Amino acid sequence: MKTLIVYYSMGGNTEYAAKEIADRLGADLLRIEPVKAYPDKGFKKFFWGGKASVMAEQPALQPYAFDAAAYGRVILGFPVWAGNVTPPIRSFIAENKDALRNLKIASFACESGAGAEKAFGKLKEALGRSSLEAELILIDPKDKPSGENLQKIEEFCSALSE
Repeated sequence: MKTLIVYYSMGGNTEYAAKEIADRLGADLLRIEPVKAYPDKGFKKFFWGGKASVMAEQPALQPYAFDAAAYGRVILGFPVWAGNVTPPIRSFIAENKDALRNLKIASFACESGAGAEKAFGKLKEALGRSSLEAELILIDPKDKPSGENLQKIEEFCSALSE
């Protein structure tokens, strides 16, 4: 079964994790980006990102290619913003809801503090599912490398390989 990792990354932690998972699973990568980038520094970063997440915004995305028929599984990766799924991932789901319906879905979230469990709940709600094939929570895997994060990635990939 072919796997695609669809992810949004602002600070590089989610991209780092996406590449680690792709290397282990032989998965393809699709990085999505909003047309209008979010501020990535200081107060504006937290204010605009948090507001956009809490309000469940769905920003326009840069053009991307996604052929659902080519995949059996999609892994969604995102940083946790205010206990929520990032808006670009919400946009991707909204744009591809019918196509995603017939695929296995797993997800990973990168956080600095907390909120990933809540974000997974909102992700399932957006997907119209009660569960995901697998879930993975990482604490800043690029910024704070640790054996624990690598072990969690291995376990996540093993669960998807079974």
